[in-house]
Amino acid sequence: MNYSEKLTPSIQSVKPSGIRRFFDIVNEMDHVISLSVGEPDFQTPWHVRQAGIASLEAGKTWYTPNRGFKELCLEITKFYKRKYNLTYDPATECLVTVGGSEAIDNAIRCLVTRGDEVLIPQPSFVCYEPLTIMAGATPVIIQTEAENAFRLTPEQLEEKITDKTRLLILPYPNNPTGGIMEREDLEAIAEVIKKHDLMVLSDEIYSELTYEGKQHVSIASIDGMWERTVVINGFSKSYAMTGWRLGSLPRRSAR
Repeated sequence: MNYSEKLTPSIQSVKPSGIRRFFDIVNEMDHVISLSVGEPDFQTPWHVRQAGIASLEAGKTWYTPNRGFKELCLEITKFYKRKYNLTYDPATECLVTVGGSEAIDNAIRCLVTRGDEVLIPQPSFVCYEPLTIMAGATPVIIQTEAENAFRLTPEQLEEKITDKTRLLILPYPNNPTGGIMEREDLEAIAEVIKKHDLMVLSDEIYSELTYEGKQHVSIASIDGMWERTVVINGFSKSYAMTGWRLGSLPRRSAR
């Protein structure tokens, strides 16, 4: 059978992940430390594992609500309020997903359609470009530079915007460069985003791994950006729960 006639053109244009191929090779080797995927070098804290074990022992193995358990959504929104002073309604503005990648996929599919353009600063997580293609949109790459600590500048952003641009993916703290955007950096690009009425997908999965005494700043906290930002986060990096598959998607309600 000629599967090229059966598969959609968009899925055939997606290249296999080089990082995953490298991970598979290293995973079969002894005494090798893999630096391929974003995985912390510590185990899931015992109190988290203990809670998971207790849940299984209690027989809580049934379907969950599509949105996620009410109690979990409440705690996620409390975290955002406590840490970043961002207010979300747990009943309507928080979604629990099977990992951060599903949250990214959901957000892209909801925000763009065929013919739209999605701005993607690179280097960045390999997932953004293929998910954009599978949503029928066109990825537009913005190449960030080491000389600028891999930050996205307003000039770089402005240069790539067209009348087809609908979404900016903001991958900070950045995987793989470790680059961050500080408040003044975010304020500068926020002016460009508001000027062109764009939406932002802010992937903040590494927010808790911000060092050197710096505090992560969410672009959703910048004036005028809460209503146009979808924040992606999860538990994988901060709690070493990469195999647990839990992500979160706080976003403004469409109501």
